[in-house]
Amino acid sequence: MATVPLLWAPRGKATDCHFIEAPVERAALPRCASCIDLNSPPTTPTSSSPSLPTTAHSIYSDTQTMVYVRSVLQNVCSALLLLAMGTEGLKFDIQAGSGHDSLSRRCIRNFVAKDMLVVVTAIVDGYKGDGMQLNMHIMDAAGNEYGKPKDIAGEQRTVFTSHADAAFDVCFENILTGNKYVQNPNRHVELDIDIGADAKDWAAVQASEKLKPVETELRRIEEMVGEIVSEMDYLRHREQKLRDTNESTNNRVKWFGFLTTFLLVGLWAWQIMYLRAYFRSKHLI
Repeated sequence: MATVPLLWAPRGKATDCHFIEAPVERAALPRCASCIDLNSPPTTPTSSSPSLPTTAHSIYSDTQTMVYVRSVLQNVCSALLLLAMGTEGLKFDIQAGSGHDSLSRRCIRNFVAKDMLVVVTAIVDGYKGDGMQLNMHIMDAAGNEYGKPKDIAGEQRTVFTSHADAAFDVCFENILTGNKYVQNPNRHVELDIDIGADAKDWAAVQASEKLKPVETELRRIEEMVGEIVSEMDYLRHREQKLRDTNESTNNRVKWFGFLTTFLLVGLWAWQIMYLRAYFRSKHLI
């Protein structure tokens, strides 16, 4: 016979706990190979006594590795999608002035690939005739102009397709007209630039082509993936051009080094011959 300690608590008194001993036969207690007897003294593990199984440890390590790799891939995919979206939102204030100083002129630059749809949306507070004139100018680094609206107020949207792989600038200039006193000569501008798939009106596409919401989302994702592929091709082509330029520069530097060496050797030989002839004419040698 053996006694097993049991925990007993009276009803309504959770803190007053008492232990009672109940007689239990040893034969009734199940025996388990993996059970640990708390009353027995601790034993040091030997090579014959198994600890944590090796297979379970390897499975746990593989699971941790898979979870880490999955989290890294999710972060990379999220970053690529954010880069592919090509959407930027800015809020800033521009002070009124002559239009040629740095305070009354503000430019925002963004890069766009060739034949990409771009939608520039500017929301400006104020109204026309308030003593300030806010002008907007969109132009890329290749010299192409995409819009030059003047005296904008409220919402101004400009849609264009890029003509070259270049950066384009969206410039604002706030000019004081002088026909009215302005207490606060500032204009608040909210600028949104949508490029590529985000520039399309997918609601209109869905309505015109009678697509399901899932099909519309798949179309949008397909175009975003196509933009990522085009961007990777552009980067590969640019890397190839830079590599060719680097190899050409190294080749030119190599031949320039050879030419400089030959000139120095020729100058050294000429100096020796000249000094020898000079010393002979002076009968020094």
